[in-house]
Amino acid sequence: MTPPEPSTAGVPEGFARHPRRSPLTEPWEPIYFKATPEAYILGLRLAQAHTNSRGLIHGGLIAALADNAMGLSCSVKGGLSGIVTINLSVDYLGSAKIGQWLVFETTFTKVGGSICFAQCFVTADGEPCARANATFKIPNKKS
Repeated sequence: MTPPEPSTAGVPEGFARHPRRSPLTEPWEPIYFKATPEAYILGLRLAQAHTNSRGLIHGGLIAALADNAMGLSCSVKGGLSGIVTINLSVDYLGSAKIGQWLVFETTFTKVGGSICFAQCFVTADGEPCARANATFKIPNKKS
C-alpha cells in the first residue's frame, strides 16, 4: 500500500511536489518547487526533521537545498544536465522556526561555456534567512 501524499494545505499557490528525490533529501520531504523560465525555486514548510537541537533550522539543510536549487536552476537556464558543484559558500543571515515557509530562489551572476555562477536567497516567511553562492562545472558537450 502506497502512503498517502502529504497535505498541500499551507503551500503557496504555484508550488507543487518536487519530483527529484535523493537519499539525502528523502527525510526532509515534502519539498516543493515552482519552475520559471529563469529558475527552479524550492519551497519547504519547516518541520522538526529540518532543525538542530535548539529547534531552529539546521544550516546543513540550508546549504543542501540552496545547492540543489542553484544546480537545477543552472540546468533550466542553460538547458544543461550533469552539472557538478565545484564551490559553495553560505552566509547565514537569520534563523527560521518550525512552521515557517522557506523559499530558495536563484539568480545568476554568469552562465558561461564551461562554468555557471549562481546565487540563492533563502527566506523564511519572506524574511532573509541565508544567502548562498555557488560555481558549477558545465560538462563538455560532445559533438
